[in-house]
Amino acid sequence: MRALTVTPLEEGSLALTDVPEPDERDGAVLVEGLALGVCGTDREIADGAYGWAPHGRDRLVIGHESLGRVLEAPAGSGLASGDLVAGVVRRPDPVPCGACARGRFDMCRNGEYTERGIKEIDGFGSERWRIEPDYAVHLDPALASTGVLLEPASVVAKAWDQIELVGNRSWFEPKRVLVTGAGPIGLLAALLGTQRGLDVHVLDLVTDGLKPELVRALGATYHSEPVADVAKHLQPDVIVEATGVGSVVMGAMGGTAPYGIVCLTGTSTHRRRIPVDANTLNHELVLDNDVVIGSVNAGLEHWADAAQALVSAEADWLEQLITRRVPLGRALEAFEPHDDDVKVVVDLTA
Repeated sequence: MRALTVTPLEEGSLALTDVPEPDERDGAVLVEGLALGVCGTDREIADGAYGWAPHGRDRLVIGHESLGRVLEAPAGSGLASGDLVAGVVRRPDPVPCGACARGRFDMCRNGEYTERGIKEIDGFGSERWRIEPDYAVHLDPALASTGVLLEPASVVAKAWDQIELVGNRSWFEPKRVLVTGAGPIGLLAALLGTQRGLDVHVLDLVTDGLKPELVRALGATYHSEPVADVAKHLQPDVIVEATGVGSVVMGAMGGTAPYGIVCLTGTSTHRRRIPVDANTLNHELVLDNDVVIGSVNAGLEHWADAAQALVSAEADWLEQLITRRVPLGRALEAFEPHDDDVKVVVDLTA
């Protein structure tokens, strides 16, 4: 069968190759791959900056944003032929650490976890894949064309869970949220914010086109001014930072109302350094009881929350997030970013 594979840490190794059918040891549920989302992590792996092959192998099947249809499932698994599923990405470390031992592998303490399509386990970028029943998330049939958004939505669901857990250390009644970045993570963060009844604002560089339209379609407000100016005007209770751009991160960290929470979901490059007024930042964080947290990956409950969030969203709005669908035969084109991209998806059936 065809699969998208790379030799990790080798730039230019991404290729569409023939690989064996998935091994039954990889999971009792056999799935026909329907769609594969492409994100910045995938592009980093394709560029040779990241990734680990399975032990004893040179190449890794890439892809962690999945959508598939069950072909075979064991009795008692809760799944049946024809069901739509997405695959959970992370697996607990074998030691296990305290968090993994308690089912919180998204909070692994020792870094020995593995991840489909990223770290030591083949991903979902193939015509067929297998998965353990406990890591297959059953999706509503209404998500047949957009269920591939579940993985990024699960990341956002975890971020919101962390925000609420931190906020509830005292009285917490947020009214306004600012999301920095209008890529898939930012837009899905805005979606979950509107579903919580918050006054949602989204900031991005572009001034017109699809991104502002998608924000306004949520009933949210779009901004393109500098983050410090927007934050000073809005005084948001929560900022979800989804760009990973150092200057935006620093502007967000000093930009909330008192008792504000900044949740960082975007990772930054090491290539550029920016000056930081640490004294002023420390002063504001301490005197206002502010909190800055990082959030990555998702636990099983977040995948379930994300599935509910997607099925509750407007179907047409979700469909617009997917701006390009590339057939598997031309999959390498999906790794070439376009200026007007939001989410690019590989059609594994074409």
